[in-house]
Amino acid sequence: MKVILKQDVKGLGKKDDLVNVSDGYARNFLFPRGLAVEANQSNLNIVKTRKEAEKSRRDRELAQARELAEELRDVEVVIRAKTGENGKLFGSITSKDISDKLKEDFGMDIDRKKIVIPDTIKTTGTYEIDVKLYPEVSGRLKVRIESE
Repeated sequence: MKVILKQDVKGLGKKDDLVNVSDGYARNFLFPRGLAVEANQSNLNIVKTRKEAEKSRRDRELAQARELAEELRDVEVVIRAKTGENGKLFGSITSKDISDKLKEDFGMDIDRKKIVIPDTIKTTGTYEIDVKLYPEVSGRLKVRIESE
């Protein structure tokens, strides 16, 4: 019997997969637990439209991420912080500070977890920061730290 999985089933398949199982396994295990539905024409159409909607959503998010990466190329964030001798900061600049400054100055709402700082920023100067916007899209951002 062909069934469409409603959830991931270990050893059988992932959600929305079309799998072939024995009649007893489907009737006695999968159907009562709500793990699968019978693969009739209407259920196949529902799964097909759901997959198409998911693909279009992913494509739209990818296009937005690429557009944001292009915008980030021209952005330079300037953060003023208290410094001691030789331009050393009291504390350090974190991804949250950069995220807050981006939102405040440019209106870009980028999650702090997407901002990748290789080392802690503890001195004044200009830094190139990577921003992971989508799994295969990342942008570069210039951050300039100045003393108050």
